Amino acid sequence: MLKPTNASKGKGVRVLKDVAEAPLAPDWLVQEYMANPHTIRGHKYVLRLYVLIAALEPLRVYRYRQGFAKLASEPWDPEDADNPFSQLTNPDINALNVGAEVPVEFIDLDRYRQWLRDQGHDDEALFARIEDLIALTMISAVDAMRRRTAQAGADPHGCYELLGLDCLVDDTLTPWLLECNLSPSLGICAAPETGGRVEEAVKGGLVHDLVALVDIPGHAMPRPVSSGQDPDDSAWLVAETRAEQARAGGFLPLLPAAEPERYLPYFTLPSLADLQLAEGLTGRPLARPRLQRRHVAEVVEEERLALYATRSGRYYRPNDTAALIWLLATDGLAPDAIADELVRATAETGTPPDAAALRRDVWTTLGDWCREGLLCQQGDPSAAIPTAPETHVASAKASPARPAMRLSLAGRGWALEIASGPAEARLTTLMAGHLAPLDERGEETRRLPRLAVLRETLGYALAADDRLVASRLTLAQLGPVLLGHLIRQAAMPGRPVIDAGLLITPGGSGVLCLLPEGEASRTLLARRVSASGGALTRGVRLDLSDPQIAEPLGFPVPGVGFTALEALPSTLKVRGVLMPYSGSADAELTAATTLEALGALLPRCLTADGEALDAEEVSSLGEWLAGLAHCAVALGEDTPSSASLAEWLSAYIEPATPSTASALAMAKG
Repeated sequence: MLKPTNASKGKGVRVLKDVAEAPLAPDWLVQEYMANPHTIRGHKYVLRLYVLIAALEPLRVYRYRQGFAKLASEPWDPEDADNPFSQLTNPDINALNVGAEVPVEFIDLDRYRQWLRDQGHDDEALFARIEDLIALTMISAVDAMRRRTAQAGADPHGCYELLGLDCLVDDTLTPWLLECNLSPSLGICAAPETGGRVEEAVKGGLVHDLVALVDIPGHAMPRPVSSGQDPDDSAWLVAETRAEQARAGGFLPLLPAAEPERYLPYFTLPSLADLQLAEGLTGRPLARPRLQRRHVAEVVEEERLALYATRSGRYYRPNDTAALIWLLATDGLAPDAIADELVRATAETGTPPDAAALRRDVWTTLGDWCREGLLCQQGDPSAAIPTAPETHVASAKASPARPAMRLSLAGRGWALEIASGPAEARLTTLMAGHLAPLDERGEETRRLPRLAVLRETLGYALAADDRLVASRLTLAQLGPVLLGHLIRQAAMPGRPVIDAGLLITPGGSGVLCLLPEGEASRTLLARRVSASGGALTRGVRLDLSDPQIAEPLGFPVPGVGFTALEALPSTLKVRGVLMPYSGSADAELTAATTLEALGALLPRCLTADGEALDAEEVSSLGEWLAGLAHCAVALGEDTPSSASLAEWLSAYIEPATPSTASALAMAKG
């Protein structure tokens, strides 16, 4: 599933049949397609859950008790990937389905859970897993949110955010978080008879309870000014949170959890306020986190410590206090125990220690190092962590060189180097039968022009000898760009190349296929080839002094592959042209004029020097086209049947020849 990251209401969402088609720009999101969704009456659905972040420091998160199951307007069909009404549940998309009896349908969570119970499912187990997803999602983002509030000068204790989370449930009743939306829609989407009244009641209650919980009217008691002993005043945090929960209405508290130990290990490092609030609400002390080294190398010189982050390349030279904090933390002391050591060390110097400030500094410093990846909690469940420091920075190992291959097409050869396993696999499939191991020691090999597929930070690049042909290519673009470059190389002076499909009929005649690339064109041509036993290739070279005889180049057609023939004829006679037709017509196939055919042909005409054809050459092509049969095809829902195309070929294209074999033999001769 491809989604734009800065859009809403289902805009731009589609199913990718090939993940390599994903764009390289940073403003897209690609998610694995869920091939086994749970359905309601055969319709795909997602659960819209409302989540409130009531404070960031400490982190307080609530889930609204109510929400919705949003249904697609047509039954789910995995084979109908291009049908948004089957694949997407966005109300704004399904509202456009004028053929559906119920285009937009919402089922509130109470009815949904009752339906699950009626089906024999454990709704409590499902929603316990959903709450795990929500809690872990919020924890994964809290560092970034705290950093942004600090940059903006906002109070992390006094901010809030309402989120709309969309959750897909698979047929094993496992929930999967699809996306987390800012500013979820609070408008009414469903019609009154298909959930609109319930939707209005749920969203109205949501807003009412939100206003009360975050105390927008300002009725709650203000936070007192700190006495200076402990500005994180745990007693006040507990009192404030209990008052907040008392006015929460339909919001159910998730974080801090009733069992804090369940989620605290998933924080990069919980803040001191996170721990104080959890302890105050549970009424029992919690173990303080202990830390260990992660992606760091220590450099020591004359009792001075420096740290090198092996992932980011950043270099740190902590002062004496910070160095002591590091050494004590990596020796296994908890943050509060480190603060106690600093208090004792400061007292020994005769300076009155500020215990609260030292404690704050320890937690802040350790939190920064954890967010930088230098330290992590012992037993961190999110990653496998080395138990010893890295003692040196290892140089990056170069990928083992892949042997070059020989690519043979259209009577020419190239030495092809591919510096990527996925690219090599894809091109090997595309160029089936035309790639072979290359003998680097041979004299001929040294004379071959060289092609190289290079791995870039953003995708792939294609180079020819010492020239860059294209860059920032996706895996899906790599094959077409390479083929396009090679086809251009096949043009010769006075002998341009037509970059188009060539349908070779069983009788040995050729039909130029000037159809646009796309699923409809590929389906039509592949179906015709399969039905007739003919062949389909890409690329034709014409001699403008006598265009009657064409040379098929034998390149593969994207999405179809190489010709099915064992061997291509060296030359053949083109007898017809297939082109797209955009107008409306009663018949599946429509006759086209020579001028229309010439207009479709010229953009695909490639010359040896890259220049446009001159007037005399265009005139020669026009005269040649005038002697061919022209057929315009309406693509899309009205794509012609194989039978219709066969009738046209039989009537206008196929010569009366004894057999396909003799026809091909004659063409070769």
